[in-house]
Amino acid sequence: MNQIMGGVIIGIAATIMLLFSGRVTGISGILGGLLNPKTQDKSWRLFFVVGLLFGGVTLKLLRPDFFTVISSASPMDYLIAGFLVGFGTLLGNGCTSGHGVCGISRLSPRSILATVTFISAGIISVILFKFIRGEL
Repeated sequence: MNQIMGGVIIGIAATIMLLFSGRVTGISGILGGLLNPKTQDKSWRLFFVVGLLFGGVTLKLLRPDFFTVISSASPMDYLIAGFLVGFGTLLGNGCTSGHGVCGISRLSPRSILATVTFISAGIISVILFKFIRGEL
């Protein structure tokens, strides 16, 4: 039930963002614009990122059990995964929030293809990592 409510809230927030500002709620684009010295509209981006962090911290305080992670991954695995996600975001010209949530809901062929690619690459990566580690 929590996942369904989370999805509904994300969908409503993305819809509000599109309706009232005409912007797609792509986290990589919002954060990238915040870090880019040439971007003029930093204030709303900063509030958005702070809101994400505040929401996460609040949830951690209220429901720490949501953050229980059972993983055999090493810190190096997380580092490699983070690098691959960042590279994929640059290569795909966006992230799963922009393409997967906002793009698919607008029936964007580019976003549908990007999301299928993201998901496929994730599945292949997990299989490869598990195979390399001898877990398959």
